[in-house]
Amino acid sequence: MVQYLDNNSGFNAWNANRSANVKSKSRIGGFLWWMILFFGSWWLINMWTAPKSAPVVSDADVAIIAPVADSVAAHEIGSDKIAATVRGIQFSDIILRDYAASSNSDDDARVKLLGENGDFIQVGFNATGTTAPDSSTVWKDSDGKMVWRNSDGVVFTRTVDTDGYLITVTDSIENKTSRDLTFAPYVRIVRANKTNAAGVATGMVANVNSHIRYLDWHKLDKKAYAYSTTNGFVGFSDQYWQTIANIKSSDQTMRAKSVSSKYLADSIAAPIKVAPKTTEVFTTTIYAGPREQKILDAAETSIPGIDETIDYGWFWFFARPMLWMLNILNGFVMNYGVAIILLTILLRILMWPLTRKSYASSIAMQRMQPEMQRIQKLYGNDKARMQMEMMNLYRTHKTSPMSGCLPMLIQIPIFFALYKALLVSVNMRNAHFLWISDLAAMDPYFVLPILMGATMWLQQYFQSGKTKSSNANDIAASTGRAMKWLPVLFTIMFAWMPAGLVLYWTVSNVFGIIQTYIIKKQLNNK
Repeated sequence: MVQYLDNNSGFNAWNANRSANVKSKSRIGGFLWWMILFFGSWWLINMWTAPKSAPVVSDADVAIIAPVADSVAAHEIGSDKIAATVRGIQFSDIILRDYAASSNSDDDARVKLLGENGDFIQVGFNATGTTAPDSSTVWKDSDGKMVWRNSDGVVFTRTVDTDGYLITVTDSIENKTSRDLTFAPYVRIVRANKTNAAGVATGMVANVNSHIRYLDWHKLDKKAYAYSTTNGFVGFSDQYWQTIANIKSSDQTMRAKSVSSKYLADSIAAPIKVAPKTTEVFTTTIYAGPREQKILDAAETSIPGIDETIDYGWFWFFARPMLWMLNILNGFVMNYGVAIILLTILLRILMWPLTRKSYASSIAMQRMQPEMQRIQKLYGNDKARMQMEMMNLYRTHKTSPMSGCLPMLIQIPIFFALYKALLVSVNMRNAHFLWISDLAAMDPYFVLPILMGATMWLQQYFQSGKTKSSNANDIAASTGRAMKWLPVLFTIMFAWMPAGLVLYWTVSNVFGIIQTYIIKKQLNNK
């Protein structure tokens, strides 16, 4: 998109026409000062309103995050997608069978969720009038079910089923006493490590009254949060994975906070009365798996709203279809690097008419330069007349000073949407292309960023040509000179960006060079 800002573009030519007007600089300066004032005020307000200390940690909080008792035996559960360890009411060490831990093809290690530092998920009950199983409770196995009877004769029976990345916990409570008892089901997720990914929402994720909320780790470090909701789920999200739990209840309180060196997210449902000699059934569903749209769409039938937990950013309406198209192309070529190249070419072909119109406008603006300078000299002291003559000149040549910016304005949201799509795509993780072992990570040898910078410079050269201006006050010429440093700046900036994104930009530059040659030849032949 940088090519639309060079010294031959309609936008810069339009700026050159205003060079005689000293007020233009003051307006730009005023705009910059307003922006500085706005962001400065926003920063100060956040500093003043942010909590000054971490949440208060109570003894009860410390007890909650304590690991399960060693006396509780562990057993394994699993499906074709996951394997997990169950110890009483606690689930941990969830292995994702389809995802390698690293890009090393010789490594059999799989991604493991809640497998370090005593991380876990607990599904249990708060009881009134009796006792409920806790983290030290030893259950008995009965025909594949977990059974425990308390001292009052209340029988708890638990069935754990797995299907794909879903773990469904079904609890039945049989009240054999002669009095009413109440039980409030809860689910809590405790983890110690926090992962950060630039541009992707990580931390707590919750569905509160059908509205997805994100709380990053920094916010959890400073404040405790609580939400009342009629439905929903709570959990933690990383760049590619998430662990989410949902209680089938119409009245819940969800909380999130940091406790010592760990993070806690839980949901407590409203108490349910269990009458004497009756049985109540409670269901809790856990999702532990990738943040992949197709998989989350399937899980949505069990956990409503989970399909909306991927953070596609502001331009989600571009990001989602582009990611869908990228997966479709990969299905044909079986390589995400080649799929990115094909997607880039497809996008540039779709924008060809706009690019051609922009370049034609740029050529027209160049040819208008002598007439523009003549108008500036004749009517330099009569701004209204000068603007009127300029507009007549534009009409005569059937062009507009802003027409050269349209492709750039369209390409900006496409660029950011693709950037987001590549960041959140779990399939891009560990995707190989030539010397690159992970398209979601930076190029380890910086080859792509250098190629991108070189092709950007070459594209600028072909677009701007050798046009020079000796006029020190020519804004277009000054801008053009400044733009020559952009390839260097972009090379440095893109060096640490995902290799897939740099590949897109490089291919786009190469396509732009070819496109410029074709369009220039067509226009010169007319």
